[in-house]
Amino acid sequence: MTGAAIALLALVVMEPVTAGLHRLVFHGFGMGWHRSHHEPPRHAFEANDLFPVVFALATILVLSIGVWIGGGGALIPLGIGVTAYGAGYLLIHDVIIHRRLPWPTIPDRLGRRLRAAHNVHHLFGRAPYGFLAPVVPRDLAARAASRGIDRTRRTIGGPQEDRVSV
Repeated sequence: MTGAAIALLALVVMEPVTAGLHRLVFHGFGMGWHRSHHEPPRHAFEANDLFPVVFALATILVLSIGVWIGGGGALIPLGIGVTAYGAGYLLIHDVIIHRRLPWPTIPDRLGRRLRAAHNVHHLFGRAPYGFLAPVVPRDLAARAASRGIDRTRRTIGGPQEDRVSV
């Protein structure tokens, strides 16, 4: 398998890995850090921001080992794919969904489906846990719609609205 194929595969596989981590770790024993993400924002940085720091350090370690062993085999492309996923996560989750930066201005139609799915997650503290391909369970979609959460509402937790506690 080529390095590009390994990087692409790593990027794609990170979505179910991230969804699993979000469900089992963030909403499990890591809720101490993650809770800050489900509460009204108090500071520019929140305890939940420690998760990407930990994941970045792990990825840097993988890349460093790949460089250290010379040629890196699959480790360097693996690290590149994971890093690309992390960059996408930062852009989509923090910039487009939560609008933690005032720039860049992204048209709502580009992020509407992702914001709606994330609103459901914040409202009920359950699925969807992923972010590139969020699957909202039908029962939660119906419950959210009955509460007026639909595809046209801005994300919960953006600068315009407070987050919903779960």
